[in-house]
Amino acid sequence: MQTRSELLKDTFRKAAHAWELINKLHFTEEEARCLRKHIDQPSYADLHWGVFIPAIKGQATDAQQKKWLPLAYSQAIIGCYAQTELGHGSNVQRLETTATFEPSTDGFIVNTPTIAATKWWPGGLGKVSTHAIVHARLLTNGKDYGIHAFIVQIRSLEDHQPLPGITVADIGTKFGSRAYNSVDNGLLRFNNVHIPRENMLMRLATVTKEGKYVHSNVPTQLAYGAMVNVRKSIVMDASYSLARAVTIAVRYSAVRRQFGVQDGQPEMQVLDYMTQQSRLFPLLATAYAYRFLGQWMSSLYSDTMACFENNDFSTLPEVHACTAGLKSIATSTTADGIEECRKLCGGHGYLTSSGLPDLFAVYVPSCTYEGDNVILLLQVARYLMKTLKFLGSGKEPSGTAAYLSNVTELVSKNCEVAKESDWISPKTLRYAFEARSARLALKCATQIAAASTQDEGFSEASCELLGASRAHCELIIVTRFMGALEREIPGRGVKNQLQILCNIYALSLVTTRAGDFLMTGYLSPEQVELAKSQLRDLFKKVRHNAVSLVDAFDYTDFYLGSSLGRYDGNVYESLYNEALKDPTNASAVTEGYTEFIRPILKQQLGTSMSRL
Repeated sequence: MQTRSELLKDTFRKAAHAWELINKLHFTEEEARCLRKHIDQPSYADLHWGVFIPAIKGQATDAQQKKWLPLAYSQAIIGCYAQTELGHGSNVQRLETTATFEPSTDGFIVNTPTIAATKWWPGGLGKVSTHAIVHARLLTNGKDYGIHAFIVQIRSLEDHQPLPGITVADIGTKFGSRAYNSVDNGLLRFNNVHIPRENMLMRLATVTKEGKYVHSNVPTQLAYGAMVNVRKSIVMDASYSLARAVTIAVRYSAVRRQFGVQDGQPEMQVLDYMTQQSRLFPLLATAYAYRFLGQWMSSLYSDTMACFENNDFSTLPEVHACTAGLKSIATSTTADGIEECRKLCGGHGYLTSSGLPDLFAVYVPSCTYEGDNVILLLQVARYLMKTLKFLGSGKEPSGTAAYLSNVTELVSKNCEVAKESDWISPKTLRYAFEARSARLALKCATQIAAASTQDEGFSEASCELLGASRAHCELIIVTRFMGALEREIPGRGVKNQLQILCNIYALSLVTTRAGDFLMTGYLSPEQVELAKSQLRDLFKKVRHNAVSLVDAFDYTDFYLGSSLGRYDGNVYESLYNEALKDPTNASAVTEGYTEFIRPILKQQLGTSMSRL
């Protein structure tokens, strides 16, 4: 087992080797991204390329980009993104780090005024980064202009020592034995650190030499483009990570046999048990749903940026709410799904060699970074409440919220499902999810309207608002899965299998969220039972192709890193061999035997311990 220092050094070695290959083979930016992803060991490079560089692109002027991007692209500097503080995370507007303009030096003085203002968590900061994009309160001429971004050099480019006035360190070991411990998340404090005025990222606002604060003519909404891009990538990563866990669980469930012995026949494959299918196949369907969702979000990002370039920001509120909610739902579901896959693998799933504990530990931080998932759902809720408020005013909802223009019908017309097969109609499923979302949203709006103030009503209804936001986001995922299947899909029988998975995804939500559908009056208990029965039938249809469906993800054994998920099915041999490789098995007699075990066995414990 590597120590943390050994793990970091190993990560640095892999990142350096990847960079060498990228340059030697003249990889494109997309090819380089894929290589870093398949190293499958989080590192400072993820933050440099995934956050530091996009932030410069989104917030720096053309002149600033011309200066900083070549340095960043060549990794002559390595950067991180220092926003979160020890005392403030989601509430960015209350960050305490200050950048005070000093006309006499034509620069800013950066300070950390309190312990709570210590920058905390930025990946790549602890040991590697030479520069940081620091979010701080801009103070000039005695006025606080709020949070702005500044590029601050924190380490020497000669000997990597922290610069004067800089305190920087790693924040220590995190959850899991390896997992995200390969990333040097850091802390950062400033004591009268001077930076040039030009180090303020000035695409949206500038400070003159005299200290005058000036808004630029660039629309502030452009800053949201990078956020949409990051959230799109997070959703696609959710698909990849959930697919890995499901691949391991499906393959192992096909190998593992338990009970069901009849007339000397082999025990039943665990995958044949309905209890296993009912927990595993919805996760398989979800992995596919998120894959199509990620592709749709890529198109959404392209369309959004095209609108931005034409100074059309009309879709921004809807896009912001949509991407916030989908990030929240996808990451929470994936984290829970990975843990469920571990439990589906029984005791062996708890072994590190199963690949699942580390996969969970690596993935679970995504529920918090780039926006706490509860906070993000509340942002969706605010958008939904505002959308309902303006209905009938000529400002009709669009995009993923367009269904709310039909809210009157959605809240009055109940489900007409009369038999099991009615549930596999795309029109029936779409309407059911629209009705659920509209009714939950309208219920919250009514509750808020009855409160003495809107803020008080929002706070009182916050738990119900989370449910409404979740319903809205799950509607988006279901309909995007359906939409993907409307186009031509190559391969004999492939589209049919994907349609089965789409129905499993939708109906598994109907049954697990049955409380929503029943409470709003859209479904009857009998219709929920019909959905459950239809779902069981769909499980039987997907059973014989389950292994092929996870093989289609095309993950190599090396990438999966799992004894349980081996392509060849040699699970038990692999588990046995991995056990023997454990460092504790280097010798037959364990360390500590002479001092602590032998004295017990020989009834000499008191005598032995007195000598220690």
